[in-house]
Amino acid sequence: MDKKKKIKIGAVCAGVIIVAAAAAILSGGKKQAQPAGMKMAGPQQAALPVVKAANPTTGNISLTTGLTGTVEPSDVVYVYAKASGDVTAVFVKAGDTVAAGDVLLEIDTKQVETAKNSMDAAEVTLAEAQSNLNRMQILYASGDLSAQEYEQYNNKAASAKLQYESAKLAYDRQVEYSRVTAPIAGKIESCDIEVHDNVSQSTQLCVIAGAGEKRVSFYVTERMMSNLEVGDELNITKNGADYPAYISEISSMVDQSTGLFKVKAELKETEGIATGSTVKLNVVTEKTENAMLIPVDAIYYSGGVGYVYLYQEGKAVRVPIEVGIYDSEHAEVLSGISADDMIVSTWSSNLYEGASVKLKGEETEKGGQNDKGAQDQPVLAPAAQ
Repeated sequence: MDKKKKIKIGAVCAGVIIVAAAAAILSGGKKQAQPAGMKMAGPQQAALPVVKAANPTTGNISLTTGLTGTVEPSDVVYVYAKASGDVTAVFVKAGDTVAAGDVLLEIDTKQVETAKNSMDAAEVTLAEAQSNLNRMQILYASGDLSAQEYEQYNNKAASAKLQYESAKLAYDRQVEYSRVTAPIAGKIESCDIEVHDNVSQSTQLCVIAGAGEKRVSFYVTERMMSNLEVGDELNITKNGADYPAYISEISSMVDQSTGLFKVKAELKETEGIATGSTVKLNVVTEKTENAMLIPVDAIYYSGGVGYVYLYQEGKAVRVPIEVGIYDSEHAEVLSGISADDMIVSTWSSNLYEGASVKLKGEETEKGGQNDKGAQDQPVLAPAAQ
């Protein structure tokens, strides 16, 4: 082929390609015509946050604290030695049951015999003085003895009687000191004394627990104590079993060893609980009654100050409140709102002062109406091109 013809053919092909490309560009850059009967959709509007709101309620809140206590007998007697000496006999051991007056042990105080000798000597002196008085009384009656002399014999007899009574009292005391008896009926909780032990005055010999009810002692802080009263009921737990109890005594003096206040509670049922065992108990440490309550989830905090959102005519209104005590569900409101306010309880990141919101119930009702209206409108099919 001629070289000139090849150049012309190439030029023609290039021109065709350029024209086609330009046509494609022009057609792609234009908006396509909308089918007849169809409208363009407008920009999508942001959905308003849907919230729940309700009025405050009235109710009670009780906060409990778990503590541990020690079981004690309601009536406990600690028996001490009243005189020093050697223990010569022990008649009881831990776990024994005794009656009031039973002999627990004997102590050789080294003074019983001395006291008995003094009592015997005083008894002899009294008998002699009484015999002399009887003889002198006959002489006085016959007029052979003056009234003054008779009075002297009478005084000697009276003095001898007083000395005898004093000596007998000392002897009885020494016998009591040497023969230790149970002051009450009950159970021997401990008795660590053995024969031949040497004890001094005020040495603890035995501990006797009375046969009556048992009690639980525990310690509380001053804040806890302010919410406790004598007669309050408690629940004691031991080995998975519950035992009812009530507070019988609240100490108003701080215990020096713990720095807390001691509280005693009487157990109503004592079977299955050993004296000295540790038990668990729940104590009401804070409470409020007939208080204004709102859900705890409705409360926000800023800088340590609580606030809530109120629903007012489709708007969220932020209101500061004073919060009292609260549990896992409700909080006490001391001030800031009234019983007629609608408290927003739904959390939303879109809540702020003046934000537009919808109530959950109203949103559902309006949504249903909109759906129905949409069903009643005819659906237009796109026109044929």
